[in-house]
Amino acid sequence: MGKKNSSTSSRKADHIRINLEQEVHSGLTTGLENYRFVHQALPELDLGEIKLDFSLFGKRISAPLFISSMTGGTEKAGMINQNLAQAAQETGIPMGVGSQRAALEDPSLVDTFQVRDVAPDILLLANLGAIQLNYNLSVDDCRRAVDMIEADGLILHLNSLQEAVMPDGNTRFSGLLNKIEGVCQALEVPVIVKEVGWGFSNQAAVKLSNIGVSAIDVAGAGGTSWTEVEMHRTETDDQRKIASAFVDWGIPTAETIQLVRDAAPELAVFASGGLRNGVDIAKCITLGAVMGGMARPFLKAAIRSHEEVIQIINRIKREIQISMFGVGAEDLDGLTKAQLIKHNSS
Repeated sequence: MGKKNSSTSSRKADHIRINLEQEVHSGLTTGLENYRFVHQALPELDLGEIKLDFSLFGKRISAPLFISSMTGGTEKAGMINQNLAQAAQETGIPMGVGSQRAALEDPSLVDTFQVRDVAPDILLLANLGAIQLNYNLSVDDCRRAVDMIEADGLILHLNSLQEAVMPDGNTRFSGLLNKIEGVCQALEVPVIVKEVGWGFSNQAAVKLSNIGVSAIDVAGAGGTSWTEVEMHRTETDDQRKIASAFVDWGIPTAETIQLVRDAAPELAVFASGGLRNGVDIAKCITLGAVMGGMARPFLKAAIRSHEEVIQIINRIKREIQISMFGVGAEDLDGLTKAQLIKHNSS
C-alpha cells in the first residue's frame, strides 16, 4: 500500500483543522433530549458508594466512557494521541485511534499512532476504514494495524456518505460484508464496526451480528457531520452544495442505539454521536448501550494538555455517577433498569 501517503496525511491534517475551526454539526439532534429520567427523591444509596466500573473484552474499565477514534498520521495528531492516551491511562477508560491507513502507506507516520508507552494498561482499539477492504486493504494489513499499536481490538469504520460527497471518494461498497466477515474470522482480537455520524439500522445490525462482529459503535446523527467537514474541503460550488444537502441525514443516536439493541441483543453497543455530558451517557446506557464515546470535546482539550483531557473525563464520570444517584442505581446493571420517559421536546 504505497501510493497515497501524502494525500492521506494531508487530508487528516485538514480534518483536524476543520473540526477545530469550523461549525460542522449535524442538522439533527441526538434525540436524547426527548428522554427524561424518572427522578428518585429517596435513592436509598450513598453517592460515594456508586460503582461505575465494568469489564469489556477482558479489561476492567473504570467508567462507561471512552475516547472515540479521532486522529493520527500527522505530527500534530501524534501529540494529540499522546495526550489522549495519557489521560485514558490515568483515568482507566478505553480509547480508539484514528484511521491508520496513512501509517500503513507511510511507515514514517507509525509513531503518531503509538501510545502504549504512556498507556500500557488501557483498552486500546486500532482503526481502519472498512471500505479500504474493497480497495486493496488485506486481512494482513488489518493485523498489522492491530500489531502496530499493540491494540486489544480493531475498529472498522463505515463512512459511505462521506465517501460519496468527496470528489475522489471510495464508493464501491458492494461485497464489503464478506470482506468484514473475513477479518472477523482471521483476527485474534474483537472486531468493532463503527459508523462516523449517521447511525445503524436494524437491518445493518443483523447483518453484522451474523458475521461475527463483537460490537457496534452506532455513532448516530446529532454530533459532527462529516459531509459538513467535507463541504469545507471541496473546491467547487457544486461539490459544496451536494455536501451541504446532507446536513440533516442519518439516524439520531437515541434511535440507533435502540434499533441495534433490539435487532442484535447479543452485540455490545457503543453509543456515540453528539454526546456532550454524563447525563447523555447515562441515558444511552439505559437505552441499551454499554458505554458512551466522545471525540470533539476531547480533541479541543488534547490540543492543550493531557491534564485538560483528565479534567473533562473526571467531570463526565461525576455526571454519570450523579445521574445514577438520581435514579437510585448503585451500579451499571441498575442503570440499565432505570426508568426513562419519552416526551416531545418541542
